[in-house]
Amino acid sequence: MTGRPIRILLVDDHAVVREGYRRLIEKQGDLEVVSESSDATTAYIKYKETSPDVVVMDISMPGRGGIDAIRQIRQWDPAARVLVFSMHANSTYALQAFRAGAKGYVTKSSPPELLVSAVRSVSQNKPALCPEISEVLAANRLEENGTALEQLSPREFEILRMILDAKSTEEIAAAFNLSPKTVANYHYAIKSKLGVSSDIDLVYFCMRHGLVKPLGAPVRP
Repeated sequence: MTGRPIRILLVDDHAVVREGYRRLIEKQGDLEVVSESSDATTAYIKYKETSPDVVVMDISMPGRGGIDAIRQIRQWDPAARVLVFSMHANSTYALQAFRAGAKGYVTKSSPPELLVSAVRSVSQNKPALCPEISEVLAANRLEENGTALEQLSPREFEILRMILDAKSTEEIAAAFNLSPKTVANYHYAIKSKLGVSSDIDLVYFCMRHGLVKPLGAPVRP
């Protein structure tokens, strides 16, 4: 430690949730939240304005998600250190986050002290994984059925996430500043890589791999 606190950009679309994280983080004498954001676009702007030591990034946000925000921030600053803090305890989300440039991944069901420890590790450019994600990543390496999803780029994965969220081609195009034709090309490429021919098959494929919850399935907070 040099005496200067670790400066954090907190990104989550829920204001109440951000306030809870801020209070937790700022109880630590060596951590400081210097800025907050509720979406990917603002997160990129705030990163450029504040140059934080660590970005604590949620994945599921309206419009462009956290994975694309990580990709964009890392394109602007290859040394950016990003810790994903997400409800998703799924190997596909974790692998896509790391592919986009994240340094750590902690689930929101983890003990609070684990988040604090992970922030400190990532600030030192050390990887940080909660046990839950370590286990699913290890299990994924023993299976072959995750390889198709791993072929998707971070941008393709974010577009897939929005397709599964029932967003229209025009809404996706606006979120990513792309033409509808380009989004349609991405849509086709995603289905081709996953080996499905229709959107309903795409949904069933994502259900089998845990990206979509069947109706009636419990939702984790």
